[in-house]
Order: sequence, then C-alpha cells, then structure tokens
Amino acid sequence: MESGTGAAARSGRRRGGSLVIAPVRTVGLVGAGAVGQAVAAALVTAGFAHDLLIASRTIEQAAALASDADDLRNTIASPTRPSPVTAAGLHTCDAAIMAVRADFTNAHASDVRMGGLLANTAPVIDVAGALRGFDGVVLVVTNPVDLMTRLFAQVSGCTRVYGIGSNLDTARYRQLVAEHARVPVAAVDGHVIGEHGDAAVICASATTVHGRPYQPHSSHGIRQALRQRPSLIAAGTGRVRAGPAGAVLSALAKTLGLADGPENLSVPRADGGHGMPLRFTAGRPKVVMPSMTADETAQLAAADSKLRAAYQHITQHLETTR
Repeated sequence: MESGTGAAARSGRRRGGSLVIAPVRTVGLVGAGAVGQAVAAALVTAGFAHDLLIASRTIEQAAALASDADDLRNTIASPTRPSPVTAAGLHTCDAAIMAVRADFTNAHASDVRMGGLLANTAPVIDVAGALRGFDGVVLVVTNPVDLMTRLFAQVSGCTRVYGIGSNLDTARYRQLVAEHARVPVAAVDGHVIGEHGDAAVICASATTVHGRPYQPHSSHGIRQALRQRPSLIAAGTGRVRAGPAGAVLSALAKTLGLADGPENLSVPRADGGHGMPLRFTAGRPKVVMPSMTADETAQLAAADSKLRAAYQHITQHLETTR
C-alpha cells in the first residue's frame, strides 16, 4: 500500500459530476472537543485526505465525532472518510494533529493560555507516548502550544513537530493591518513570533503593505486588538475554534509538501523553542527571520526566557508527581 508524506489518494467521491481526489492518504486527529470538532469539519470540507482517523479520550467520543464528520462528508460529497481509532492507531498517518485538552477550568484572568500548563501535560504525554517513533508530521494545537510542542517532541522523539500558535497570531495581525491600511490581506506581509500568548512579538519594523514598509499610526491599538481578540471570541462563543482549524489547514499544506511558502510555526529545540518564520520547500523548512529592531530582539529574548522557565516548571511538576 502506498504511504509516506504527500502520498496521493487513489480513490475519491463524485462532486458536481467530476471525481474529487484527496491529496493526502491519511490524516490523524486527537481530540474530540471544540477545537477538534472544528479541525475535523475543516479537513472534511476541504477534502484534504482520503481517510481521517479520529482518536479521543474514549473510543466513544472518537466514534461520535467520526459519525458527525461522516454526515458532513455525505452531505457535501467529500472524499474524506472519517473513522474512530485509538491514538496508537495513528502510526500509518501522513500527519497527526494534537488537539487534546484536559478537563479543567481555566482560572487565569491574564496570560490565559498558560492556564492549561500543568493540566494539559498529562494528555499530551499520553499521546506522545502512543506515537513514539511516528515519522509523519505532527501539528500541536493544545495550549500553551509552544510548551506542549516541545513536550510532545521530547517524549515522542518525533522529528517533525510544529506548533500552530504563531500561524494564527500572524494571520490575525495581517488582517488587522489590512483593515487599518484599507487593503486586501494578501497585500500585507508581517510576522508575529515568539510565544503564542502575552509575550508574542510583533515584528512591526519588518511589516510591509504592497511591498513597502508600513508603520501604522495606531500600532498600539493594533497590538491591543491582537491581544484581546481571543478573549473577545471566547467570551461570545465559549471557545476559539475556527481560527486554529484554518491555521492547521495552512500548515498541513506546507509541512506535507503540497505547497511551498511561508508559515509561522513553533519549532521545538532541546533547550527551548518558540514561534518563528519558516519557509517550506517540498516540505522542508528553513528559518527566515525578518529584520528586527533592538527592542523587538529584546522582546523575543524575553519570550524565550519565559518559555524556558515555564518548561522548567513542567519538569519539576513531573518529577514531584512520579
């Protein structure tokens, strides 16, 4: 059976009289919560893979989401077939998406994404253990995403692990700049790197509109809007869902070699890891840092220091709970 990164599917479904072929053989998804549901719907709607294997805390949860996604498949004649599995059943996938979340109440009024620091450690370790030796792409959505990405990579030993947080931050930033400059989003080039959280670094000095440097007069307002956007969404809907799903689709296309181009993703290292600009060519990433002012460089160093300290907290917690 054909397998491997970017393996083409050999069958599909009829849509509008033409045969639709999914570009990827199999994608796995772990997590049947709010974000997992949005990711599953996005993958089926996009017809991204021939098979979508769904795992969750229980096989019953996985089966429920698979059934719901299958209803969507049949309604729109998508080529993507959802089915439930255990996490260990994802080893045959071209890519696996980690959207697991522990059952906890986030009491953080600020630095909200850090609220799941210790709670989400256990399920991430469980899935990483089940996928030890997996040679496909892993995209981590679980917050705090930069730390969970590093943790997953360390426990699993997987070499192609990325966090999608800075991807979503960058998309939001470009939209806000586009609205301010009254131009299409495609005209804006800019990056948000570092932590997916309060220590995010906006590379304002390297932001361009139609290829020309752009420094909005209300840059502080854009920063505030970027920081407040997740809370405003969550306050109205209960959870941010659609944005992460879109960030996953965009990152999958680049990391699996279906398209070349830039993505802002968290990359784990042995001594740290945070969001950074990557340029993918045939699925291979290259770090392409923008020019940065001394202040932006200092912000990035502060974000890195914050994440290192938080990861040390995880390590200490694990040692005391063994």
